[in-house]
Amino acid sequence: MDLLFIHRGIHGYSDGVVRQGSKKSYWRWLFPVGSIIVSVYYIPWLILGFWFTPAADSIQEQVDLAERFDLDGIVVHVDGTGFKGTYTAGWHDRAAKIPARPDALFKIASIGKMYVATAITKLVSDGTIDLAAPLSNYLPGVASHFKYGDELTVASMVMHKSGLPNYVDHRDYPWDAPPQSSLGHLQYAYDMEQEFRPMEDSAYSNTNYLLLTMLMDTVLGYSHHRFIEERVLRPLELDNTYLEMKQVDSDRVMSGYFVGYDPDIKDHYFGSMVATAEDVGRFVRAMHDGSLFTPEEAVLYDRIYVRSHTGLLPGYQSLVRYYPDLDAVLVQFTNTNGGYAWNIHTIMHNKIVRILRRYKE
Repeated sequence: MDLLFIHRGIHGYSDGVVRQGSKKSYWRWLFPVGSIIVSVYYIPWLILGFWFTPAADSIQEQVDLAERFDLDGIVVHVDGTGFKGTYTAGWHDRAAKIPARPDALFKIASIGKMYVATAITKLVSDGTIDLAAPLSNYLPGVASHFKYGDELTVASMVMHKSGLPNYVDHRDYPWDAPPQSSLGHLQYAYDMEQEFRPMEDSAYSNTNYLLLTMLMDTVLGYSHHRFIEERVLRPLELDNTYLEMKQVDSDRVMSGYFVGYDPDIKDHYFGSMVATAEDVGRFVRAMHDGSLFTPEEAVLYDRIYVRSHTGLLPGYQSLVRYYPDLDAVLVQFTNTNGGYAWNIHTIMHNKIVRILRRYKE
């Protein structure tokens, strides 16, 4: 009877009398009971099960739970004061039964934006690029494709405050065969509306960083890849970080999987940087220990971008975060996405942070 009256209250029924045997009574019972059955069926039990599972006693024990919660493979690297290590579980290559490897290369996806923002910071510091300059100063003709294109500045793009549409959100974006050139990606953005006037709001868009790399190529007269290698990777001795997957033996790259799709999608080209978890950790550590930026560059970078990031591509999920209270950088790679994989990835990360805090205590 309670369910019936709850249902009536929601839908504004005023009749509190149940008429035995009437069709109205039957349907009034059926809908709420059916709703409960459907709700129970769709509750993400996998997420809830992991959420309520206590954090393990050690990072390795926590990482070992990855497969139990439908992650094919995982690599976790911790770079902290008094503790440092890389932990793995699951598969580097599921079909070949190759276990996850601590030295695996991984598609770091949007984590790469921190490297691009670092390059922009150094070029601004050098006087080569002006943050306040309009995009049209560097890429004539591009800005005219957007509603507020004449107001686009370098700063608005670095800070994701440009309003530029995200080209991967285009209804026809070909995820199964993505474009192989920057202009190929840009055509999809041209076909979409600019969301808001630059600097009046913020919205994450891959188009911003696509245009920034094109801008750097134009200003430098050579590939921004070379600039990042010379000014960021080599000085920090990040020998296991690469700007493109074609620079490496693909066997070194962790396989990527999508829920409900069996084949390895590692060789699908999406233009991502690849790196080991340790190298990503060392890069972010360098952001905080003074070895990446001059004091002036550090102030500038903090004005325009962030020092932690996530990454997401078909088959790949990643995150890197610095925890000041622990003086620790935590990098996490999982090679499964789709379904509830991102939720599990995030819960895993939070539990590892709890373990680290327990270590410190």
